[in-house]
Amino acid sequence: MSRIPDIQSLRGVSELKYLNADNVTRYRSIMKYLYQQYHKLNYWLKPEQIYDGVIAWKLHKNYTLEQCQLDLEQLVEWGNLTSRHYGERAVSVDEYLKKKFQYLLTPYSIEIERLLENLVTVRGYGGSLEPTLFDTIANTLFTIRARSGEYEHGEALVLWDQINESFQKLHEASVDYIASLQTGKAEELMVTDDFLIYKDAITNYLKDFVHTMQRRSYKIEGNLVQISNGVRDVFLEAVIEDEWRIPKLEEIITKQQYYDELFEKWHILSKWFLGEHGTISEMQLLERATKEAIVKMVRSALRIQEKKRTSISRRKELEHLGQWFYKIDNLDSAHKLAAYAFGIFSTRHFHGEDRRESDSSGQSMWLETPIVKNLRSRSRKRHERQDTEAAIDNSQEKERLRLEFITRQKQELQFLKEMVDQRDISISQLDVITTSSRLQLLDWISRCNNSSNSIMQTSEGVKIHLTKPVDNERASLRCEDGQLELLDYHFTFVVVDKDNWSNLLSWAIENN
Repeated sequence: MSRIPDIQSLRGVSELKYLNADNVTRYRSIMKYLYQQYHKLNYWLKPEQIYDGVIAWKLHKNYTLEQCQLDLEQLVEWGNLTSRHYGERAVSVDEYLKKKFQYLLTPYSIEIERLLENLVTVRGYGGSLEPTLFDTIANTLFTIRARSGEYEHGEALVLWDQINESFQKLHEASVDYIASLQTGKAEELMVTDDFLIYKDAITNYLKDFVHTMQRRSYKIEGNLVQISNGVRDVFLEAVIEDEWRIPKLEEIITKQQYYDELFEKWHILSKWFLGEHGTISEMQLLERATKEAIVKMVRSALRIQEKKRTSISRRKELEHLGQWFYKIDNLDSAHKLAAYAFGIFSTRHFHGEDRRESDSSGQSMWLETPIVKNLRSRSRKRHERQDTEAAIDNSQEKERLRLEFITRQKQELQFLKEMVDQRDISISQLDVITTSSRLQLLDWISRCNNSSNSIMQTSEGVKIHLTKPVDNERASLRCEDGQLELLDYHFTFVVVDKDNWSNLLSWAIENN
């Protein structure tokens, strides 16, 4: 439960106006000098003292005491300074008539100057991972649980300061450190060779933090769970009582407001370690981010090392390995050496003619007939000119393929002629057929089944109508290479293009 801000907390901050005013260098010089004197315990300063201190820096030319007085009054108007009148014996009428003031920094201005001083030293995100903070938080929570509301004067406030400061430092420093690993500068470093110098130190640093977090977080979670609401409320009330024992002259908030702030901070602490309503806790997110940072470091180092290895000449190693292969007489030993030396090669697919001599799945790939394929070099380097080779004469191979094609066409035409002569025939009525006829018959069945009316027409001009058996009777198709069981289909053959059919038959007779 977060506290709803009031209208006062959302007001404009007039104390910041001097940082962007026209005379910003003069205003900041005055504020810087007052802030330095504040640390030296010099609180109330006269205009003359402030003017002398600013002039000593030699940053402003032609700067007068009257201008300094006007700048001080403007800073008082903005709320950066508090002024008070002081009386001392006047030695002239002008001094008597002119009011004299002293100036003091307001609390807002002190925090602003403190912030500006810290901003000057910011060099990136910074931050750190301090595993000991987990022990401090766990031990403090254990003490709170063990005391069960019985505290000596001031003890509760000390415990609260310990746990609150440790938690804030743990959260802010760890988040800043993880963020520093994600910056562009870090990304640039991770791709250079210099990163290898820091890789082990950073990785071990992150690993130690993760291990400590995993070991100590359970103690913190257990203590938070075992601290009941009653023990927590008694502790927070004891903190308030210790705070109220400290005398304060300035205006402070009420006890109820202070209790709400303490309760909100305790709730944030519990949520950070335990999560809320089944959500993942901030501690688990920090652990996950740290592990991802470790993986990122390792991968970056591996990429750098692989890049360096690719640029190293391995000629001598490969020559030695080549001699080793050359001296091996046993093929199995050569296979084993290749497996140890190179491991599994990345798969590359080449298109070629499959000439498997056996369909056995148990046959070794080393017994297969190799497919020779010439690969063209993709290198852009110019090679020495090679002699041209004469064109290969493939006329004999073409003639052989042509004769095979004609023979196959005659066989298919002969089988089709036999079916046309039969006109109506079923699978069960066929005699023993050849392998090519079986493939031709199965092609007719497939094309007819894919047709909407179970009819197809061949290129020879013959229409084939396929009829399925009524009761799904099955038949055995006898072939030269075995038997095939299928439905007892019925075929009807009708010659549609008689001229083409006659020409094909004449061609078959002439080339017989």
